[in-house]
Amino acid sequence: LHARYVLNLLHETRKHLKQLPNISHVSTCYSEEVTVCGDLHGQLDDLFLIFYKNGLPSPSKSYVFNGDFVDRGKQSLEILIILFTFLLIYPKEVHLNRGNHEDHMVNLRYGFSKEVMQKYKVHGKKILRMIHNVF
Repeated sequence: LHARYVLNLLHETRKHLKQLPNISHVSTCYSEEVTVCGDLHGQLDDLFLIFYKNGLPSPSKSYVFNGDFVDRGKQSLEILIILFTFLLIYPKEVHLNRGNHEDHMVNLRYGFSKEVMQKYKVHGKKILRMIHNVF
């Protein structure tokens, strides 16, 4: 995805998240199903498997992602792009909780910062700054 679109997505995600309370309350009832996911750690195939088995986020399919979206795996940035896009499309059905890997120092140690810089050589620093601002 072109850097301009990544930056636009990050800007819109940040704008949306700033409007939300610090703590999310997700209500369920017996007729509703909520899929809770955690620790994707840059494994895009895992996210695709979750969507394959449970369906894509939609008005009738809610998801809670409990952090650790990035680091370790090779496709952390793609996971963020997908999750942030679904968050903006379905803000009432997609909930993202920050994990300990959504932190600048952890990203330096476990590979996410390096991944972004390799994928976006020209705009990598700007994208990383914006991602950490979103985190």
